[in-house]
Amino acid sequence: MGCLDHKRALVTGSASGIGQAIARLFAQEGASLILADIDQAGGQACAEDIQRSDGRCRFVVCDVTRNQDCAAAVALTQAVYGGLDIIVNAAGVIVRRSVVDLEESDWDRVMDVNAKSVYLVSRQAIPVMAAGGSIINVASGWGLVGGPRAAAYCASKGAVVLLTKAMAIDCGPAGIRVNCLCPGDTDTPMLREEARQLGMPEDTFLAQSADRPLGRIGSPQEIAQAALFLASDASSYVTGTTLLVDGGGLAGG
Repeated sequence: MGCLDHKRALVTGSASGIGQAIARLFAQEGASLILADIDQAGGQACAEDIQRSDGRCRFVVCDVTRNQDCAAAVALTQAVYGGLDIIVNAAGVIVRRSVVDLEESDWDRVMDVNAKSVYLVSRQAIPVMAAGGSIINVASGWGLVGGPRAAAYCASKGAVVLLTKAMAIDCGPAGIRVNCLCPGDTDTPMLREEARQLGMPEDTFLAQSADRPLGRIGSPQEIAQAALFLASDASSYVTGTTLLVDGGGLAGG
């Protein structure tokens, strides 16, 4: 028996990286899944792979910055599985620029994908979620402290941290827990995209990212294990909290 047996989950940003690792682990633990992502090829491939392993999974193309797409993803979860127990808001993008160098369109895109999407998905999902449900919003260590040349990203992830706390207060009476997961540097396509944006050799950038007490960057699977804790009954008295999973990167900060 998996710890998510009979649970129904919607995971955004599930075509790659942390979102995909969470989806795969949740499927292994018995959850029935709807994967939502704008990347149709990656999302469909992940869903088919989970299905081949006897997991219950469907993929839906979803632009998380569009209310109608978020509503459709939630409606599909209800239609296919008869309800909704877990939401993971994992969709995210990064632009490595300071305020001075940042285009207004990039500010809007980062804020919309990273922060507004949490509002849009949750707004549709909360009214139909079962008591005992769990919402996990994926922020970042840079939602707790600032970082260089990442103004919009830090602003968006800081918004997710405090939005999580406000949602936890509002959702508590309905028996729905809301928590925030803050990964440190993790070996994902987005981390490697940062190296490209900064004009750095990838191996140099990854080596710098590993400068933390554990001496390495994290794996998506390690972040997924933390998400599993927040989704499961093992965290039944945990809400409104921020779980930092960063190899000690902010321990001295």
